[in-house]
Amino acid sequence: MHLYTGVNKIHMSPDNTKDYFNKARTSLLQRVKRGWVWNQFFVLEEYTGLEPLYIGKLHSDMDKGDGSIKYILTGEGAGSTFTIDDSTGDIHAIQRLDREVKAQYVLRAQARNRLTDRPLEPESEFIVKIQDINDNEPRFLDGPYQATVPEMSKIGTSVIQLTATDADDPTYGNSARVVYSILEGQPYFSVDAKTGVVRVSLADMDRETRENYTVVIQAKDMGGQLGGLAGTTTINITLGDVNDNPPMFDQRLYQMSVPESAPVGSVVGRIWAKDRDIGVNAEMKYSIIDGDGRDTFDISTDPTNLFGIITVKKPLNFENKPSYTLKVEGANTHLDPAFRHRGPFKDVTIVHVSVEDVDEPPLFDLPAYYVELPEDAEIGTLVKTVSARDPDAANNTVRYSIERSSDPDKYFYIEITSGSLMTVRSLDREEIGWHNITILAMEMNNPTQISSVSVAVKVLDVNDNPPLLTHYLEAYVCENAKAGQLIQTVTAVDPDEPLGGQHFYYSLAPEAANNPNFTLRDNQDNTAWILTRRGGWSQQDQTVFYLPIFISDGEQPVQTSTSTLTIRVCSCDHEGNVMSCNAEAYSLPASLSRGALIAILACIFVLLGEL
Repeated sequence: MHLYTGVNKIHMSPDNTKDYFNKARTSLLQRVKRGWVWNQFFVLEEYTGLEPLYIGKLHSDMDKGDGSIKYILTGEGAGSTFTIDDSTGDIHAIQRLDREVKAQYVLRAQARNRLTDRPLEPESEFIVKIQDINDNEPRFLDGPYQATVPEMSKIGTSVIQLTATDADDPTYGNSARVVYSILEGQPYFSVDAKTGVVRVSLADMDRETRENYTVVIQAKDMGGQLGGLAGTTTINITLGDVNDNPPMFDQRLYQMSVPESAPVGSVVGRIWAKDRDIGVNAEMKYSIIDGDGRDTFDISTDPTNLFGIITVKKPLNFENKPSYTLKVEGANTHLDPAFRHRGPFKDVTIVHVSVEDVDEPPLFDLPAYYVELPEDAEIGTLVKTVSARDPDAANNTVRYSIERSSDPDKYFYIEITSGSLMTVRSLDREEIGWHNITILAMEMNNPTQISSVSVAVKVLDVNDNPPLLTHYLEAYVCENAKAGQLIQTVTAVDPDEPLGGQHFYYSLAPEAANNPNFTLRDNQDNTAWILTRRGGWSQQDQTVFYLPIFISDGEQPVQTSTSTLTIRVCSCDHEGNVMSCNAEAYSLPASLSRGALIAILACIFVLLGEL
């Protein structure tokens, strides 16, 4: 069986010789100027005629033209894209062919007897290859583009590389050979015709003059020749900022004011060294480099790193200094070595700060007062004279008073005009040792201006309390006690607190100085012993003795007292533990042993039982 394309014949039967096929292939090569492949058709894409496109013809040597041969076409697109006239073997394309959709079709051809349907020759396979035409323009698949290049870039600096894609066959002709050109954006930018690299073509482009550029790039196939197809895209190019502009204060002199009552840390005002650059290239650091206010005020940069914030560093006083002058420097913090020649990247301005007068409350001459006063001070004693003045230029008259919650029991009084603090009640250190008085000072012409001060009054001790025996004023003596036996140790208490400490002196009262039963020994350590002077004690003879004791504190003025110690006669065991006493009630001394206590309790129970 033979395949015909145009007037050329390709013999595909196994019986034909290869020489015949080579001649046919040579003929095809001369006509289409490219190599035929064995059993392959070539057809141009995008046929737009009204009639089906003729592809080629199948013919069998056994075909006598009588219609007995039936040609059959199978494979890719058979019946839908390609049809065959089963009588003549003519093959047509009934669909428009697009190489970019499908570049080739593999088909199979066979000749059969129309009556018996027997194959007359073996089935042959051939390819219909769709030949490219320039029907696709180049496309920028990623466009439009955004690009950034630093301002002041040198000529030739690369900005971005573009790539246009052409769907035509890159192996056939120039249909897919793309050449780039710039349609819009000169003279600022250019594009490399082969690589698509966009570059800076104008030196010293300044972002501060113009920041954004629109560049239109064209890609044209056929190597840029006339008749080629073209596609375009847009690049939005932004000039990136560099630090090429020094800062400059928007004012050569700033006038600011602040009330003298402004606390430390208060904001006085804001200054700005403007910089045509942006971002980190415009960030500033401010400092006070001179002026009489450099120790009174401070300056810092705000969170945006653009503005200088002036604040109060030390308390202000209009009466002492009503104005200050500051010399302030603002400097860029991020310098670009490539542009140092455009510097210096700093500027200086003057800030004049006026301190505003504020009606301030009276000011005491001391932040607090401390006074010591003896507790025996007479009523009307001058404690302290406080002094306050109006710190303002008006120097208004000041009036004084006591803040009543600080002296609820009204021990003190203050003279309204002089500030003299006096006592109006007797003081007692043993009741209140400290008085913390709050004195108020108020301006006569403005009662809202009030200040206060603390007066701490320490009440000093005076020896005005006699010493007294402790509450154990009872003791006992055993019937079997002998002369010189210790029966009680006595101590005294005194609410006074002399500087050198307490020193008590003990003795028997004058009326008991020659007491035959007991004697007293002062131990010189603020204690005294009560001793027996005899033996032979008996409850039957006498059950209770009363012993007056004289106590002196030895301070000036000396305070004394006499206390009576009750001594009972009791029956004791051989260890001195009480076994029984008379039935009269009495207090047990703290020195009783456990056994003595049990014996006394037993004695009491026995007595109660007898009752």
